[in-house]
Amino acid sequence: MSQAVISIGPYRLDSRTVLAPMAGVTDSPFRRLCRAQGAGLAVSEMVTSDIRLWNTRKSRQRLLHDTDDQPRSVQIAGSDPQMMAEAARMNQQLGAQIIDINMGCPAKKVCNKAAGSALLRDEVLVAQILEAVVSAVDIPVTLKIRTGWSRDQRNGIRIARIAEQSGIQALAVHGRTRADLYRGQAEYDTIAEIRQAIRIPLFANGDIDSPEKARAVLEHTGADAVMIGRGAQGRPWLFAQINHYLEHGRLLADPSMEQRRQIMLDHLLALHDFHGEHMGVRIARKHIGWYLQYLPDCTDFRSRFNRLETPQAQHESIVALFNRIMEGGLAA
Repeated sequence: MSQAVISIGPYRLDSRTVLAPMAGVTDSPFRRLCRAQGAGLAVSEMVTSDIRLWNTRKSRQRLLHDTDDQPRSVQIAGSDPQMMAEAARMNQQLGAQIIDINMGCPAKKVCNKAAGSALLRDEVLVAQILEAVVSAVDIPVTLKIRTGWSRDQRNGIRIARIAEQSGIQALAVHGRTRADLYRGQAEYDTIAEIRQAIRIPLFANGDIDSPEKARAVLEHTGADAVMIGRGAQGRPWLFAQINHYLEHGRLLADPSMEQRRQIMLDHLLALHDFHGEHMGVRIARKHIGWYLQYLPDCTDFRSRFNRLETPQAQHESIVALFNRIMEGGLAA
């Protein structure tokens, strides 16, 4: 399968894999790691459009993008067109090169504020928000949606057409309704129908966890790229594996234990540097936990790791774990 040329405004993506924005996951260290592993674009964690709330530690860190690879894409969420427009302008001033609008998040705390995927129930408001944001900035604006609010309110095709008419320059579609959350199988047929309805770049999202699945989804939907979310947690090398398979038709082996150890240690250091010792140690626990799912018999190790309180202790424990694995103390 040949590599398609994907352009978002003046930016050309160098692969057909994109890292999905995930709150609490796609922080700056993880975005940089996934870009290094082959993701053509890595979208930031969701930032609220209410700039009055930007002065928290969490929001301030989500607004830091100066170390990100270009193009820098920042996702914003909200339900008021003027607040969304102002948030887009502010993010452009802070260095964003692409603004991504969240109309896909199914979380109750987001939907209860009539934001995220709740917006799909109001097509007039969708158009107002998209037009306000597109008009507010002179950088590309993209959109993330689901296929609808529920199975009997599946309006993804209409929303996609509204997006294209409003000036949105790329669309990501998670193949589930809001009511589905993350249950069941992603509905790629709807994504295929959306592909037929619009001409802008389309990213297919949902349940893509292997190179074979990525190619099958691209072929079935006609999408330009796959957007990977949960599949990359603990396996950031999945981007490189998908890219290799799409280009050469052959599977790329998983990283060796030495390579995994280095990836994990580099990621650990980046988390400590970016978040600081206190929060870095805590945030590292979930990321390391995802890596451990793909290593042999690490249940007891994970429990011990989650009790460690310093960067040095975390680093030393990872080194010791891999020493045991590679010396035969654990089955590889």
